Amino acid sequence: MAISFDLKGKTAIVTGCSTGLGQGICLGMAEAGARVVGVDYVAAPETAKMIADLGGEFTGIEANLLSIDPIQGILDQTLAKYGSVDILVNNAGIIRREDSINFSEKDWDDVMNINIKTVFFFCQAVGKQFMKQGNGGKIINIASMLSFQGGIRVPSYTASKSAVMGLTRLLACEWAKDNINVNAIAPGYMNTNNTEALRKDPERSAAILGRIPADRWGLPADVAGPAVFLASSASDYVNGYTLAVDGGWLAR
Repeated sequence: MAISFDLKGKTAIVTGCSTGLGQGICLGMAEAGARVVGVDYVAAPETAKMIADLGGEFTGIEANLLSIDPIQGILDQTLAKYGSVDILVNNAGIIRREDSINFSEKDWDDVMNINIKTVFFFCQAVGKQFMKQGNGGKIINIASMLSFQGGIRVPSYTASKSAVMGLTRLLACEWAKDNINVNAIAPGYMNTNNTEALRKDPERSAAILGRIPADRWGLPADVAGPAVFLASSASDYVNGYTLAVDGGWLAR
């Protein structure tokens, strides 16, 4: 069974790699044997060192995914170095908090651009490469609890993450015949930059923890294992599914 989770010889592109969930996913991929191409709008020296300490291979690419312009270049650099790509993890994303009655067009557009527009066009570019290579591939999109729920004060985030779940289903339906698996992970309330404001608010933090059966905020390491599963041959018959990694939040 261990062979089914082995990613040796595979190349994984992971966006949003410098901190948080992206960093955790990069480490998981490297531990499973994959070569990791990490993408972020800033350098990722900490991620690079952590992977080097594991004896893994990491290539960092700095690119701002608020625009789709860098996508082909990222793919070209990956192919130039490794010859192929096998896994894409669309993790990069942002959140803007404001009452819906006051929400600005810029905050709407920025979030939608990186959280769903870039996700679709990165899937498209890598999907074309998978079809060209002829061996199939794995795409993992990072969704959210707000793919299932409404939330408050995050209208563009909720809209974008609901769209991620729908897009994941659509691409799975279209590409399963090409041996391409498209799935998503919906993290619960995680100890990351995106939730810093919530964790610093004693009232909101207590309300959130009070509903999580696990009674703690999630960690990037909690997402690494599910990501490796969805990237590996162990998940070959899993397609179009959004896996909640939430400490039991949705079960409550």
